[in-house]
Amino acid sequence: MDPTLGRALIIDDNEDILTAVRLLLGGRGFDVRTATSPDALPTLLREETFDAILLDMNFQRDASSGKEGLHWLDRILTFDPAAAVVMITAYGDVDLAVRAMKRGAIDFVTKPWQNEKLVATITAAARLRRTRAEAERLRAQRDALGEDLDGKLGEIIGQSAAMQAVFETIRKVAPTNANVLILGENGTGKELVARALHRFSARGDEVFVGVDLGALSESLFESELFGYVKGAFTGADDDRPGRFEVATGGTLFLDEIGNIPPSQQQKLLTVLQKREVTRVGSTTARPVDIRLVSATNRPIYESVKEGDFRQDLLYRINTVEIKLPPLRERDGDLRLLAEHFVGVYARKYDKPVAGLSEAAMEKMEGYTWPGNIRELQHTVERAVILSDVSTLQPSDLMFSAPSDDTLDAERGEALLALESFDLEAVEREVIRKALSKHGGNISRAAEALGLTRKSLYRRIEKYGL
Repeated sequence: MDPTLGRALIIDDNEDILTAVRLLLGGRGFDVRTATSPDALPTLLREETFDAILLDMNFQRDASSGKEGLHWLDRILTFDPAAAVVMITAYGDVDLAVRAMKRGAIDFVTKPWQNEKLVATITAAARLRRTRAEAERLRAQRDALGEDLDGKLGEIIGQSAAMQAVFETIRKVAPTNANVLILGENGTGKELVARALHRFSARGDEVFVGVDLGALSESLFESELFGYVKGAFTGADDDRPGRFEVATGGTLFLDEIGNIPPSQQQKLLTVLQKREVTRVGSTTARPVDIRLVSATNRPIYESVKEGDFRQDLLYRINTVEIKLPPLRERDGDLRLLAEHFVGVYARKYDKPVAGLSEAAMEKMEGYTWPGNIRELQHTVERAVILSDVSTLQPSDLMFSAPSDDTLDAERGEALLALESFDLEAVEREVIRKALSKHGGNISRAAEALGLTRKSLYRRIEKYGL
């Protein structure tokens, strides 16, 4: 007897038949639910998922035509298109059987039945249901993988000692299933590290699913990560697996995990502890098997001290920690990366650009690159597109952050603003100086200014710093 055959639902208005089928299937390894009226179907299907459904074709209100059974067959398949429904009737009508099969039933059984045949039919139905569910999961994985492949891929480039230490950690950690937390400023390549951890793991042939948690509103958090069932909310026209289910067997990358509020942190912690998700609108828990990689650009340990991030969740996500250095701390890597991006975009845009002049490199080396590798990439791409020469010159490079001359002009404007009592302009300049003095460290700058980190973040966003 196979104890994992699944859950079966039997709908028949005859209590004796329900008892007989329950005993028969229950003795063969099925978990059996029964109901005497099809009116119970909507509630049952909302609350549970069934591997096989045995549905009578005729009920007391309609003794022999089979119309009522066909009606409820349509209702079941509308609610759950993947349902495996077997019809049963005391009236062996071939035409009726054909009609039921054409409308989505997978088989047809007549009363009285042969026990072994009935068990074989329900077992086949349950297996078909599982095959359909697996096909749905694989389609979702394929779609998610397709989306990821359309994104920016690439190898991690770096020869500096700081990056060699990162590579060594990746080599050691990737083959394990340990949860990894990647720390680093914006643009340092956290997603590339996450992909490398996946690619060199035992799950490398499975799907890699990324989620930007910072972009998810609280209302979308559960439905995006955990999925939902049809009818769970307005617009939920079909069942949809969440990112946890889609990533089963592979790696789930939760980017910007430091941005999520405490209410979402609790929900995420519960799923990570139980290794199962419950779709929005459902009461059925579904097991998930993922390797978790998370990332944040925020000082997460300070967030824990200030009560903004749960310590138990931090313990759960950072079995191993990888800290990525900013580009300004990667001695020798700037030239390597710049030349790499020149080659990439010269090929992409069919431009004759072959490299950078020494003067252009000097200009690059004199810049602090607050946007890190992402800013460097965009700077080189723009230069290649606009340049008509074979070697990029200093004049081809336009940086996103203000130059020293621009800063001096803005400081002058701030002094003029002080004379005219423009307090916002003065505050903007003071915050800029504090951030510059402390190398962009939010906590130190906030302490120097006598502000909380939250208050400083709000002002940074307000002034576009």
